[in-house]
Amino acid sequence: MSDDLYPHLRSMTGQGRSEVSGEAGTLVVELRSVNNRGLKLIVRSNEALAAHEGDITAALRGQIDRGTVTVHATLQPPPGQDLPRLNQPAIAAYAEQLAGAVGHLGVSVRLDLSGLLALPGVLVPPETGSTSDDEIAEQRGSLIAKGVASAVERFNHMRHYEAVAMARSLENDLETVRTRVKLVESLAPTVIERYQERLLEKIRKMLAEHHLPTEPVDIIREVQLFADRSDVSEELTRLSSHLELFSNVLAGTHVADQKNRIKTSVKASDSEQTTEAIGRKLDFVIQEMFRETNTIGSKAGNAAVAEHIVEIKCAIERMRELVQNLE
Repeated sequence: MSDDLYPHLRSMTGQGRSEVSGEAGTLVVELRSVNNRGLKLIVRSNEALAAHEGDITAALRGQIDRGTVTVHATLQPPPGQDLPRLNQPAIAAYAEQLAGAVGHLGVSVRLDLSGLLALPGVLVPPETGSTSDDEIAEQRGSLIAKGVASAVERFNHMRHYEAVAMARSLENDLETVRTRVKLVESLAPTVIERYQERLLEKIRKMLAEHHLPTEPVDIIREVQLFADRSDVSEELTRLSSHLELFSNVLAGTHVADQKNRIKTSVKASDSEQTTEAIGRKLDFVIQEMFRETNTIGSKAGNAAVAEHIVEIKCAIERMRELVQNLE
């Protein structure tokens, strides 16, 4: 199966890493995700990115629909950019005051520069809100956008690769269910016929033993009651419909149809919010498939049908476990 198949499918588990460099330094972003019914973002960064965690979260939202995603981000600024800066006016003021004090005392004292560095206000933080600091923040924001985009691309590639493998397995199980459903459809009419044969045999035996009269209409009425109770035609029709819907959702057919409907009623910018996550929709269809299968098994009352129902349930259960891993 080519990676070009099922382009809309992604697993909820994956990993992606990027390393990008720019004027703001070198940024490393790593994404790891596990299953979750909704979206949960956990950002862990070093001190240089503490003020930019909101930017990282904003860059990820809209690109990931479901899962618990842990983001590890570290920024190594260019040499010297993250060091405290010297407050030149403060140093000059301190030096002038010290020189005046020394002259007043009339002693010869050598100025100790290391001592000046320990005085309050001599060393200032690297970011003080000046224009140059705003430029640094802008550079970091641009680097974050680039790094997150690169990490997400690798992250989605891995998730898509896993989803394609799951889709292959889902298609196999889907075909198994289709085959078994057709066999149940072919057996359903014979269930009533066999019931009628068994009923007639029991009645003949009772008549022979007790010489009791019976009317054909009584037998017909009993057979009709059984036929009504064991009729699974509606359930089989609905189950076949669910199988078709599952196949369309898996293949992405419904996605194109849904987007076309959305474009006619809402703005294009709102379409992503309106489209339902693939995994959540498939999970719902699986529940409906289970419901119909259980009803067929309980109504059929036939050993041959029951055997096929067991195989259908096993296949649907395998599908359910895989679907819960899809985004």
